[in-house]
Amino acid sequence: MAGEAQSLSYAGCNFLRQRLVLATLSGRTLKIRKIRAKEEDPGLCDFEASFIRLIDKVTNGSRIEINQTGTSLYYQPGLLYGGSLDHDCSPSRSIGYYLEGLLCLAPFMKHPLKIVLRGVTNDQVDPSVDVLKATALPLLKKFGIDGESLEIKINRRGMPPKGGGEILFACPVRKVLQPVQFTDPGKIKRIRGTAYTIRVSPQMANRMVESARSILNKFLPDIYIYTDHMKGVSSGKSPGFGMCLTAETINGTILSAELASNPQGQGAAVLPEELGQNCAKLLLEEIYRGGCVDSTNQSLALLLMTLGQQDVSKVLLGPLSPYTIEFLRHLRSFFQIMFKIETKTPEEEHTGGEKVLMTCVGVGFSNLNKTIR
Repeated sequence: MAGEAQSLSYAGCNFLRQRLVLATLSGRTLKIRKIRAKEEDPGLCDFEASFIRLIDKVTNGSRIEINQTGTSLYYQPGLLYGGSLDHDCSPSRSIGYYLEGLLCLAPFMKHPLKIVLRGVTNDQVDPSVDVLKATALPLLKKFGIDGESLEIKINRRGMPPKGGGEILFACPVRKVLQPVQFTDPGKIKRIRGTAYTIRVSPQMANRMVESARSILNKFLPDIYIYTDHMKGVSSGKSPGFGMCLTAETINGTILSAELASNPQGQGAAVLPEELGQNCAKLLLEEIYRGGCVDSTNQSLALLLMTLGQQDVSKVLLGPLSPYTIEFLRHLRSFFQIMFKIETKTPEEEHTGGEKVLMTCVGVGFSNLNKTIR
């Protein structure tokens, strides 16, 4: 590795998380300068600093240097260590922001990761814990990362601005990943969902469910939306409500959509009926975009394909999000890997919008941290 470990340098604060995760996996040193250098409040934000602390906790022997103003960062990755940990996430971003990074790293630890994260579980910016539980875990299983110890458990919910939520994430370690051929999404067979209410009337959840069903029942009879009303200690520190919907196909593809109410004291009040209907429409839009992986987990699927065995992996995706496009560029920088991208028009697929078929040969990544028993 020593020969390849030349450092990469970037400027600006964009995609900081992607760069840190890929540097950790590829073992390459990372330098980032000019982080918000010209803004009134220069340097790293509190949620970025919190993410760097989290990376430091799950690795052993990482060297992290940040200058006084926080505008430049030097990161030399150590070994992914894992174990039992806990971390208080910054409430300015939800736990999903941190969990997305951990989902990429967890399978390659030395010891199985078991971590308690505290903060905001559902907000309007990042994927919520519910969506990642419903979509990312089945995706990991497709690559051979499964077992009883793979779980995301919501102990307490927390809404912005104050948070107060708590989740447990546990993931087993794997030495190698298996390649996947995942090109036929299949037809939608059922829709599941959760309507949650925190420190507001539990009746709100029923109102959301009814309005979402009023749209979805036109398409499918098998719909079940759970209501989750958190009381007392488990309801965090701020009021709010929201909904997470997932559509599952006959081939095991899971597509998701979610919406949360505005944080307390910010923006106009949202009616539960409106939120339920809008969430149902978002799910229909996601189904139209289609593909075998929903837009939230495109980058996770591409990363796991990259790190697979030296064999061909194929995944059919919906239109690539801007985040995923940048992620492909980073994969090329860190792992020297290029994907073959073929566009599939709606006529060929007979369904929804344009799709892209992503094909690559894995780099044969092997988890050297895993203890050989």
